[in-house]
Amino acid sequence: MTPYQQSYPATGSKVEIVNAFMRGVYAWMAAGLALTAVMAWATMNTPLANLIFSVDATTGARAMSPMIWIFFIAEIGIVFYLSARIQKMEATTAVALFMVYSGLNGLTLSPLLLMYTAASVTSTFAVTAGMFGAMSLYGLVTKKDLTSWGSFLTMGVIGLLIAMVVNIFLQSSMMHFVISGLGVIIFLGLTAYDTQKLRVMGETAPGDAGVIRKVTILGALTLYLDFINLFIFLLRFMGDRR
Repeated sequence: MTPYQQSYPATGSKVEIVNAFMRGVYAWMAAGLALTAVMAWATMNTPLANLIFSVDATTGARAMSPMIWIFFIAEIGIVFYLSARIQKMEATTAVALFMVYSGLNGLTLSPLLLMYTAASVTSTFAVTAGMFGAMSLYGLVTKKDLTSWGSFLTMGVIGLLIAMVVNIFLQSSMMHFVISGLGVIIFLGLTAYDTQKLRVMGETAPGDAGVIRKVTILGALTLYLDFINLFIFLLRFMGDRR
């Protein structure tokens, strides 16, 4: 049974509906991560690399292709479009856009992954999965209201972006280390916060299976972004460069 074929009870207890909703979210998130991993591997090991890298005919050195900026812009556009139009689009369209986004992300992540050893990428992914799972479970089961975390974590993300732009010019290794550490903390917090928010959405969602499926995709995208960003900051924090 694919995530899209997940059974959502039209009637029944809220617990059944929430459980079905969260299973769908995690299943689609896992499908997106799997596609990202496949695309990243293919980009590093097959002619797909020509979409991301250009090769100097004289030295043989690889450089970033301008195409990567097109892919970045497309990714951002998909995220904003999905978030803004999810209620008006068909569930199949939402699925297709999410999977296209996941594939594109595999392409654009490949240059970062090439900077680190395969062993450190694998171990960092395992650590990310463990930390993400623990914080997502906390968000699911805690009775504490995490709503107040939202504005604080959002400001943290904005601060991270500003600090990363500044460090492009400063090239400070200490600042890089601090940014990576703070990024890990912030996205761990967002994982718990977003999971609880999704649980509440599942509790208050209407019984319409089509609506729930669309919100499931949006939830999968939210947790997917938390996972990927947590992975990136952990890789920068603990990864071994080639």
